[in-house]
Amino acid sequence: MKRFLSVAAALVAFALPVQAQEEKIVAGLSQNAVQITATFVGSEILIFGAVKRDAPAPVGDLGVAVVVEGPSSPITVRRKSKVMGIWVNSDAVEVEAAPSFYAIATSAPFDEIISPDLNRARDISIPESIRILESDAVADTESFAEAVIRIRSNAGLYMINEGAVDMSEETLFNTRIELPSNLTEGDYRARIYLTRGGELVAEHSANIDVRKVGLERWLYNLAHEQSLLYGLMSLAIAIAAGWGASAFFRVFFRS
Repeated sequence: MKRFLSVAAALVAFALPVQAQEEKIVAGLSQNAVQITATFVGSEILIFGAVKRDAPAPVGDLGVAVVVEGPSSPITVRRKSKVMGIWVNSDAVEVEAAPSFYAIATSAPFDEIISPDLNRARDISIPESIRILESDAVADTESFAEAVIRIRSNAGLYMINEGAVDMSEETLFNTRIELPSNLTEGDYRARIYLTRGGELVAEHSANIDVRKVGLERWLYNLAHEQSLLYGLMSLAIAIAAGWGASAFFRVFFRS
């Protein structure tokens, strides 16, 4: 009897319709490399893609969030306090990692397409991307993270553009990410999240190589690898420029 029931259950399970495969992201970038030259004034990356599925779209609104993140590095954030009429550094907090550039574009308001749990699990929002070392001497370490975000947002390095991802029939999507002129070179990463009801459906990532080239690259390497030569060259250029300006004004005023 038990054997008969097991066989019957297997036949029923086989007869049930097969569930649709999960949705996947097929995406591309207009450029995978950005070259920083002496005349670099910024750039723009077009990120586009499509949702691949083998069955009709599931029930629920589709959300897309695109993140472009620059290399992270530790920094020290200091707070100034007024002591006897003089502003001095008082408290300091070590930020373990803060991205040099962080841009978010979404198809709808961020909180509608990214749940708090997903945000924490994938470090999607700007605050989640910053890691601060806890300090016994400073209670409100979060205010130091907010200071980093405020300063870099004002410099055009941190941004969030809600509704900047254009979608077509819940299948095609595209957005543009503006890269400012003050980029830090390094390995950047573009991340795409597909969600329904705030929960993750699929994700995709691609690398973007940002490097100094030409004269900019040569000066950077010289300053970091041969600092003495770089300093002597800078001094010689400053002396030559000063002498040239002085000679010009002497000739000009004589005439």
